Amino acid sequence: MEKGDKTRADIEMIAMEMASVVGLEGLSFGELAAEADMSKSGLFAHYRSKEKLQLAVLEHARERFHIEVISPALTKKRGIPRIRALVANWVKWEDGAAGGCVFLAASIDFDDRPGMTRDYLWKTQQEWIDFLARSSRLAAEVGDFNFNADHEQFAYELFSLMLGYAHYKRLLGDKKAGQRQKAALERLLTQYSRETKEKDNASQ
Repeated sequence: MEKGDKTRADIEMIAMEMASVVGLEGLSFGELAAEADMSKSGLFAHYRSKEKLQLAVLEHARERFHIEVISPALTKKRGIPRIRALVANWVKWEDGAAGGCVFLAASIDFDDRPGMTRDYLWKTQQEWIDFLARSSRLAAEVGDFNFNADHEQFAYELFSLMLGYAHYKRLLGDKKAGQRQKAALERLLTQYSRETKEKDNASQ
């Protein structure tokens, strides 16, 4: 990695951590320059506008998300083991940042604000939701899930479960948020599992 690229990567890592707390809209060149131990003009030379800085932070976060959440899960067996790994990795991602998942923080700022930042944020979240739905399809293909499961609905419920965990842990300060998340995940996996469907059919 060249020096300029490393500098940008270092800046974006710091900015991502800050944005998890103050949101993308709360990022400022002045405060970020101070945190990165560089001049404001030097920082501005890298990005030129707040929107470009926001996009760079989201791009960096997307790359880190793949490295920390998705890639490790792909080493697990398809089906329920991979889904469990995805959720466990996401929880680590959420817990590891000072203010939680940067994408969730950014969504609060940009959910109803048209522009390039919102468009990119939408893209990253839709990619994640689509990946969850594909994971459900694979679970059905290997026999872990019911073959006619609604995979988009599964993605919705799993994504909602993650949002609930973040809200309960961060805002509500629920000390049992982790336990609730695990219990909810087990119920969701049981609901979609092939064995549950077969038992239901046998009892009819």
